[in-house]
Amino acid sequence: MAPQPWTGKNPQWQHEEKSIQTDTPRTLITGTTIFRVVGGPIIITQLMSYCVTSCDTTAATFKWTADGDVGAATDFTGATTSIASFAAGGVIYCNFATLATAPVFTQTAGVALSGVSTTGVIVPAGIITTTIGSGPTTGTFLHYMRYTPMSPASYVLVA
Repeated sequence: MAPQPWTGKNPQWQHEEKSIQTDTPRTLITGTTIFRVVGGPIIITQLMSYCVTSCDTTAATFKWTADGDVGAATDFTGATTSIASFAAGGVIYCNFATLATAPVFTQTAGVALSGVSTTGVIVPAGIITTTIGSGPTTGTFLHYMRYTPMSPASYVLVA
């Protein structure tokens, strides 16, 4: 019988790209922990938020922050322009050109270019949170992430 891919007998599986999503839609509030990185750093290759419930008219902005178990919280995107009245079905996704590049958003019912300009961003073990300027907003979002572990011990949990 062949070994299962998640066993130590098949270590290449530990370094393959993985994906994770939140289980329920979440309201965008500053400091909300979305994901927890455990065991070591990861490389985020794609990060997307899908709007399930439309946002109110609050002129809020949105960006992503990583707060490592060691060190201080660091933004790894810039802030979007206002997401006031952002419609259900819209998508906000990261374009990892620089750590200051704002996430891109589109309101084309879930259809968008992936927008990743580089191979991703390295994030240490710790938490990944949202930072909302002038918010919160009433909109709810599902969050999706594709990542590659940098260590056999690295993985991500939904917070």
